[in-house]
Amino acid sequence: MKIAIIIPAHNEAQTIGPLVKDVLSKGYDCIVIDDGSVDKTAAIAADAQAVVLRTGGKSGKGNALKIGFDYVIRNHYEALIAMDGDGQHSPSDIAAFVACCQVAQADIVNGNRLKNPQGMPLVRLATNHFMSWLISFFCRQHIPDTQCGFRLIKTKVLEAIKLESSDFEIETEVLIKASKKGFKIASVGIQTIYRDEVSKIQPVHDTLRFIAYLWRELWRNDKTL
Repeated sequence: MKIAIIIPAHNEAQTIGPLVKDVLSKGYDCIVIDDGSVDKTAAIAADAQAVVLRTGGKSGKGNALKIGFDYVIRNHYEALIAMDGDGQHSPSDIAAFVACCQVAQADIVNGNRLKNPQGMPLVRLATNHFMSWLISFFCRQHIPDTQCGFRLIKTKVLEAIKLESSDFEIETEVLIKASKKGFKIASVGIQTIYRDEVSKIQPVHDTLRFIAYLWRELWRNDKTL
């Protein structure tokens, strides 16, 4: 498969350079979507030979991902792998996504941090277990770590669904809408590297956005997917 690695990034100057070089060393095109960074994220990514796209201002992870998705579709990639720019996702796991996709004949392969959650804060671990159970119920497929942003998505999935979310809830939206269209979702265990970085997720604000999104999905007409 022709696969691109896309990385939404906001103020990731400390980690983006080595990450891009590691991805490129594995033979994949690397697309960094700079979401309104005020540091040198875009310049460092470009110097490392990534394709750099810009949102034009801080717009949310969902909007950054949609710009990356559009680029992948326009440039005729068969699939993409999305990963975070903060160094928590290791490019050494990319091969496992590709292998799982081929063996399972899956349309989406989701990373699963919960097979080895060492270092994950207890509150986040409990929340992820609950949310993954709930979203798996919506999707009618078992997805052990639905909140993981490290995932492979075939381009045909993105061409078949209409994405509306602008922030972190887009990761749930992709899973639910893909499931409603009959696409197969598999999971693969990954390592997660926890550093001293501060999470960009705002617990109260993003949880309310997430609940609002699920409520809309309950009443959505499937023809609008």
